[in-house]
Amino acid sequence: MDFTLEPPTGIGPLRIGMARDAAATALDSLRDPSAVSESDRPGQHVFRPSGLMISIHCTRDALESVELGRPSAPTDRVVFRDLDVFALPAREVVRRLRAHTPVEADPDDPASFTAPDLLLGLWRPFAADDEPDEEQGHFFSSVLLARPGYDDTPAQAAERLRQSP
Repeated sequence: MDFTLEPPTGIGPLRIGMARDAAATALDSLRDPSAVSESDRPGQHVFRPSGLMISIHCTRDALESVELGRPSAPTDRVVFRDLDVFALPAREVVRRLRAHTPVEADPDDPASFTAPDLLLGLWRPFAADDEPDEEQGHFFSSVLLARPGYDDTPAQAAERLRQSP
């Protein structure tokens, strides 16, 4: 199954800003009923048979972010503009994303990147760009799609509030 990242709107039935109860129901709809994982936590995360983890985070009773963890089998794909973010090496994902939008390396974690205009975050535990056998560093481990302002500093949040109608 393909899971299409649609920043800043959402992923499949999970829509940023939707009510917590609706988000929990939408998350549950992404579970494979024939292979329910013992690791599933209703209203928090599900694991699909491919190993794909889908996690939601709600604040103030609204869906704030959705995080997807890299599947171990290719039966589920996470795509953005025909780019499978978990199948290609991290360096290639960043290069291709940069064709569409600015992508910044995290100054505190060079293995992580954000596309601030898209509200996408890409993470891996460490960088091992030239070591394909070291999957945890060669490929991204997770992608996060968030609401506008998700990672604002307090000053940025205050400015965002000041500018809102």
